[in-house]
Amino acid sequence: MPATATEYRTPQSWIVLAVFLALVVGIGGLIGSQTAPGPWYDQLQKPPLNPPNWVFGPVWFTLYVLIAIAGWRVWMDDPKSTAMKFWGAQMLLNWAWSPVWFGANQPWLAFAIIVAMWLCIVGFILATRYRDKLAAWLFVPYLAWVSFATYLNLSIALLNPQA
Repeated sequence: MPATATEYRTPQSWIVLAVFLALVVGIGGLIGSQTAPGPWYDQLQKPPLNPPNWVFGPVWFTLYVLIAIAGWRVWMDDPKSTAMKFWGAQMLLNWAWSPVWFGANQPWLAFAIIVAMWLCIVGFILATRYRDKLAAWLFVPYLAWVSFATYLNLSIALLNPQA
């Protein structure tokens, strides 16, 4: 049985939410600050629809908040669920992508990571769609953004065979 609205309002629940927010936003922000676009990325040929660099920070901050809330809701319901396993896997892949892309300058390895991340996001949505519709819906903007990011990743890899 899914967690009730009352269970989401307990002091313990608020502490768990704070931990989820701190970890997801904090680690994501730390990784982002350490792997910001640099000369390698600047010299790459970009595809149409490539947004300016300043767009990524606000988008990822918003998505990380949504990801944390979805993870918190599923954790409060069943921390050992299939959905939680998908959540954890997508988070690890998410955190791995920037160091591989911007740090190691490996677009094809980053593409493999983002495809696996996309599959885990879809898995999370499918695993939560009946039990916690809100958690599933919180991942829809994330799925849309990662779909767009997958297009960017693949396009840049194809446009820059030397990279």
